[in-house]
Amino acid sequence: MKQHQEQEYEHENHQEKHQQQEQHHQQQLQKANQNIEKIKEKVAENHWRLQYHVVPQAYWMNDPNGFIYYKGEYHLFYQHHPYSPQWGPMYWGHAKSKDLANWQHLPIALAPSEEYDQDGCFSGSAIEKNGKMYLMYTGNVWTGPNQDTDLKQVQCLAVSEDGVNFEKLDKNPVISGVPQGNIHPFHIRDPKVWKHGGDYYCVLGSKTTEETGQILLYRSKNLKDWEFVNIAAKGEGNYGFMWECPDIFHLDGKDVLVMSPQGVNPEGDLYHNLHQAGYVLGHLNYDTGKFHCEPFELLDYGFDFYAPQTTKDDKGRRILIAWMAMWESKMPEQQYDWAGAMTLPRELKLVNGKILSQPVPELQSLRKDNVEYENIMLQGEQSLEGISGDCLELDVTINALTATHFGLKLRVDKENEQETVLTYNVNEGTLSFDRNRAGVGPGGVRKAPVTLKDQKLNLRIFIDKSSVEVFVNDGEQVMTGRVYPNENATKIYLFANNQIEVTSLKKWDLNG
Repeated sequence: MKQHQEQEYEHENHQEKHQQQEQHHQQQLQKANQNIEKIKEKVAENHWRLQYHVVPQAYWMNDPNGFIYYKGEYHLFYQHHPYSPQWGPMYWGHAKSKDLANWQHLPIALAPSEEYDQDGCFSGSAIEKNGKMYLMYTGNVWTGPNQDTDLKQVQCLAVSEDGVNFEKLDKNPVISGVPQGNIHPFHIRDPKVWKHGGDYYCVLGSKTTEETGQILLYRSKNLKDWEFVNIAAKGEGNYGFMWECPDIFHLDGKDVLVMSPQGVNPEGDLYHNLHQAGYVLGHLNYDTGKFHCEPFELLDYGFDFYAPQTTKDDKGRRILIAWMAMWESKMPEQQYDWAGAMTLPRELKLVNGKILSQPVPELQSLRKDNVEYENIMLQGEQSLEGISGDCLELDVTINALTATHFGLKLRVDKENEQETVLTYNVNEGTLSFDRNRAGVGPGGVRKAPVTLKDQKLNLRIFIDKSSVEVFVNDGEQVMTGRVYPNENATKIYLFANNQIEVTSLKKWDLNG
């Protein structure tokens, strides 16, 4: 009898403690939401503010988290610091959409409030179970002044009945350490969770004790009790010192591992960003926990693309969104109390052993004021009436004819010598994205290998105030970059060093 009373007392104490913790969490959320409310209208007036991308209402944004199709809507969470436009203790911001084109901001979903996540609710993912939405995330604690060595990272769960209000589980953390072996004891983060057969699986970003990137695979029957399966994949050669934000899914007959390796060294035209993001095709053996990898491929050849995350929707499509920025990059929008943005949602397809990334068709619903041209012969530099702007979509097909260099100049202000230049080099077989004169932001040139089809190059270009996304030849390559020109930089020019034919050019202004 006495033992039973003690157990009851212990249970009541535990419940009371959990209620107090949850109350503290809700207070932290309320405070953060109020801080955003105070400033969001002023932030919205900034001339670099993106109109049809997901951006924070105010202050800092990085990695997409918890991207999920849930009860008829797309939910996107993101790393968020609601107190300054610099990276800080991480919260989870939240937006949702019915159509991937129009987004609505929701209250902040997670705040660092517990001993195990007091210095940040780091990246993670979402899954539906029994109608509820579960968020799995990394709880981060700094144990000293060096953020590379003095940290403890654990994996945690929060649950919601409605996809808006979340409660952290009292069982947290659900993964509190790493197994024996060549696994770094502190750098273990970014859980991506999915269901296969009757079990749940998650992958975690990790590294070896010798600083080589790797991925850990775990299995669970109930999302709460996890067992380590294996080191699913590990870098060999120039694969970086840490693999962040892993994501494994099945696509058109292949398993795909998407990840963001840190510390890859430049090779020729490749890997010139501070960190990379790409994929390997292969096969995940669910019994052994080993992922058999093919070579690494970039998902984007531009400047600003990191921590991509995917979800599968009710149409069976695999949709990807990434952070449209780069670590340690200059972000001029910070002076206007915001920082960071998401890429456009992209549908992934596997064609001839390569992933194509295409803007989701729903974005066409934003189009207005169409202007079209056909079969224009051109040499030198030329602008076309009605083809200009800073918030638009261009679809252009160019026949190279006798030219060896041709392309487009975007966001041009000749008076202030501002331009963002896309150039196709016929002899090299490369498309370059040059932002050295794009405005006050960071400069640089990035190149992508591109093969002409029947002498033709097709570009779908999305410009949105301070971003440019270029989809090449139906998504064979993508190049993404932030640019920060002045408000007058709206002109667009076509150019070629010899004769080209613009076989088709379509422009739409886009509604934000």
